[in-house]
Amino acid sequence: MILLLRVDHRLLHGQVAVSWCQGLGANCVFCVGDHVANDPVWKTTLKLGKPAGCKLVIKDMDHAVEAINSGVTDKYRMVVSVQTIAEAKELADRCPVVTSINLGNTKASPTTREVSRQVFLEPEEEAMIRELVDRGVEVEIRPLADDPKVDAASVL
Repeated sequence: MILLLRVDHRLLHGQVAVSWCQGLGANCVFCVGDHVANDPVWKTTLKLGKPAGCKLVIKDMDHAVEAINSGVTDKYRMVVSVQTIAEAKELADRCPVVTSINLGNTKASPTTREVSRQVFLEPEEEAMIRELVDRGVEVEIRPLADDPKVDAASVL
């Protein structure tokens, strides 16, 4: 069961490990992305940040989609973490069980627009969010589990 699909360029760190995993009662952190799945240094770093009592799974996009859609992950209470809005959209496009996306931390660049303290969006990411919202996928901004949800569409 997916408790949260979070976009966070850092994937797994204190906010995810403590606030989200503990706050939601998660027993699995599922880091998804082609880059992270093929980077041994990053995989080792993520293992160091894994919360106690939580399983850590790292998969590329295709294998993650296959696992989620097959039901093999249903036995876990998962926080799914991706680095980019494009990756979150791909999961939403390919996995019908994804109905909500949390925007946590995205990187600033000269071409991004700041829409909240930790969320910076490229123009194409704003278009992706609009498309997701139009399809009925909830896209919300919330740094910590106990923070109030902000509807991402309201800040575009």
